[in-house]
Amino acid sequence: MSNERINLVVLFGGQSAEHDVSCTTAAHVLAAADPDKYRITPVGISTDGQWAVATEAADALRSGPAALPSRLDPRGDTLSPTTMLGEAAERPERTVVLPLLHGPMGEDGTVQGMLELANVAYVGAGVLGSAVAMDKAMAKQVLTAAGIAQARYRAFAEHQITPALPAELAADLGLPCFVKPANMGSSVGVTKAKTVEELRDAIDYALTYDEWIVVEEGIVGREIEIAVIGNDDPFVSVPGEILPGDEFYSYDDKYVNDASSGVIPAPLTPDQTADVQRQALAVFRALRCEGLARCDFFLEESGPARGFLCNEVNTMPGFTPISMFPKMLIASGMPYPEIIDRLVELALERHGRRRRNTKH
Repeated sequence: MSNERINLVVLFGGQSAEHDVSCTTAAHVLAAADPDKYRITPVGISTDGQWAVATEAADALRSGPAALPSRLDPRGDTLSPTTMLGEAAERPERTVVLPLLHGPMGEDGTVQGMLELANVAYVGAGVLGSAVAMDKAMAKQVLTAAGIAQARYRAFAEHQITPALPAELAADLGLPCFVKPANMGSSVGVTKAKTVEELRDAIDYALTYDEWIVVEEGIVGREIEIAVIGNDDPFVSVPGEILPGDEFYSYDDKYVNDASSGVIPAPLTPDQTADVQRQALAVFRALRCEGLARCDFFLEESGPARGFLCNEVNTMPGFTPISMFPKMLIASGMPYPEIIDRLVELALERHGRRRRNTKH
């Protein structure tokens, strides 16, 4: 990079149920970004889709990172996305958008497509990788084709659900089982169903978040996560283990009750560590991830004892104080500011490579 500062546009908030998580993530990223390297523009997106230069965050940045609140307010002077992206595209080699948006309308390829059309470099997976990883049903199909071990599951669209389906799923997958909206993260809309009636209610609840749902067998096992950062030659972190404080690693467990904890590095044997790192890399590549991802696994050591089973992949993981993604990279020797620097470098490298292939 040259001595001139990079214009880092940080998008946060968004229209999904993970809006609040994004606002917290952005606060900690802004606090860690080096102001000598980056000219930061915090852009908030409200729950109704209004873009604005986040006044509180911009004022705090002028006073120094220590003045930033623990959660950013997305409100401020109204901003046109077209104007902002047009200005950014005037100097694409010096501008990077960091879309710290979790869930639909941000992490699912929609914003990535807009940034591609605007000819602006951005952090994270491209349109395809973002869309496939966001949709749990599609991601599972791709991972199955790639030979990645997973829990048994069934996926359905709303119009395919019949009154007899809950009993059929209970017989097929067993109880308890887990019901998830296909296109959500942070365990939003996820229910552990122990009876057919609970399964019926869980399906109805998941449908309030998405028209596609995934039902998975219940796995008795340990929850192991891996951070991956890179493009063509990704770096894989040491593994971490989640110790849920709830029945499972729910949204409240993650962000409300503060009952869960993480162990980094996870207490695994050297062979187990190498195995899950290898599988995380295979998952990252199979789903066309770029930039960064957190790959989540179950380790089943009893019963069928199938070993590591891929649970899901998050292409824009949280950066909150309790988030495993930065903590695993830090434990692997990559300090928080260096994580941001690396992500910006990867965004510029990928943008330059993609543009070479589209200009004829």
